[in-house]
Amino acid sequence: MSSYLIHKEENLLVFTITREHKRNAINYEVMDGLLKVIEMTKQEANIKGLVITGEGESAFCSGGDLSAFQNLITAEDAYNMLSKMSKILYKLTTLNKPTIALINGTAVGGGCELATACDFRIAKKGTKMGFIQGTLAITTGWGGGSLLLEKLESEVALKLLMEARPLPAEDLYKKGFIHAIYDQVSMEVVQQFFANINRIHTDVLSAYKEILVRKWKVTQLEKRMEEEVRTCSTLWSMESHHQAVNKFLTKNK
Repeated sequence: MSSYLIHKEENLLVFTITREHKRNAINYEVMDGLLKVIEMTKQEANIKGLVITGEGESAFCSGGDLSAFQNLITAEDAYNMLSKMSKILYKLTTLNKPTIALINGTAVGGGCELATACDFRIAKKGTKMGFIQGTLAITTGWGGGSLLLEKLESEVALKLLMEARPLPAEDLYKKGFIHAIYDQVSMEVVQQFFANINRIHTDVLSAYKEILVRKWKVTQLEKRMEEEVRTCSTLWSMESHHQAVNKFLTKNK
């Protein structure tokens, strides 16, 4: 069974992580699927945007699948995985068409990094989200910290990263992280959110996105994300992280 599903809804591509039994945690297959859908969105002229969501109603994405990555011990081991996903998130961030995270349930750790890489974030009422990497004795490792500091006021982003705790969507809406909240989320509410953007020609949407991407190139966002990956790789190799992961996995067995 595939870890993801790609389908078309009118003029949007929809990428769904289909690992509900793992709270839609990201493994290598999901990474490959994200690369595939990013390229499809870029190349298909009749596609105006990309939506990323998770299967079911409990989780959007719980970050990296620790059970899949627990054998990554050294900094080099960790770097290979973290760098792969960081490059994917940079491609997603700089995609030439608008992107929407449809947050159907809990988003924590790398799940928040994935959501941050999208242009817009729509969440279900009451959903909790948090950059909880600090509780595992690491930083954001896919470049999500750098992305968050680009998209929110620095002191707001820094507090979210340092406190490492989940907050309800309503609080994150006030902070500017969430752009719309609905009682229930579906492609119908995405189409409502996207309706006015949808009226505009794709070339115009891409031109506006390129203005933003040019700014990120000047400020060397890709390089800053890479430095973030290297910092996390070092922390990943430390005993404090491995102990935290073992504790987490034991608790969740």
